[in-house]
Amino acid sequence: MPFTRFRLDGRVALISGAGSGIGAATARALASAGALVQVTDIDLAAAARVTREIAAAGGRAEAHQLDVTDERGVARTINAVADLRGRLDILVNNAGMGARTPSEELSTETWEKVIGLNMTGAFRCTREAGRHMLKSGKGSIVNVASIMGLVGGGLYPNPAYQATKGALVNWTRAVALEWAARGVRVNAVAPSFARTALTTKLLSDPEMEKAILANTPMGRLVEPDEVAHAILFLVSDAASAITGVTLPVDGGWTAR
Repeated sequence: MPFTRFRLDGRVALISGAGSGIGAATARALASAGALVQVTDIDLAAAARVTREIAAAGGRAEAHQLDVTDERGVARTINAVADLRGRLDILVNNAGMGARTPSEELSTETWEKVIGLNMTGAFRCTREAGRHMLKSGKGSIVNVASIMGLVGGGLYPNPAYQATKGALVNWTRAVALEWAARGVRVNAVAPSFARTALTTKLLSDPEMEKAILANTPMGRLVEPDEVAHAILFLVSDAASAITGVTLPVDGGWTAR
């Protein structure tokens, strides 16, 4: 049956920034498909809360504190999971931040902070997880990019965020090509605006929300669960011939 190819029974998945928003929704989706989910977040209490929600729904999950800007911490956590569970099948690079500041006012410190979290953090996790996946000859990685990695923005300035998300899109292609013949698939999703902690301040402005909806052909915000379901598809065997793709989940934003 084709729907069985969406199942993740017996697989171990690790998600960064999974204490809330799209990361938490993805943790719940992958657990509902049968994966043992490693819920990681810089906020351990938030990760533990998501883990309890998954357990209450009959899924399996474990919580870890993880700061993706800590190189040793990334290696330690990923290696510990792979050693304890004997495998690591799925990685979702979700941790990220923005900096809504005009370019002429953006400090080098803030620029480097956004790059360190959004881009270098994803690189660290991919490198460490990839070592285990390449050794086993199989695995799937999904990077959470953004429509702002595919378009120039326009509603407000967020240059560091847009730079890192654009980098994630092309880096996804690069690693996908590098590892394709070795059994590891690498894809990305590019969400539009969803109501998460990252967008709370932005969406508190009624005029900004109105402008976002006016630029979204479907006329509504994207739900975190909708992004999570796209990620579930990409990490599952239903997408076994798909690698190097960035899938917009954007209500038609990038089709305009």
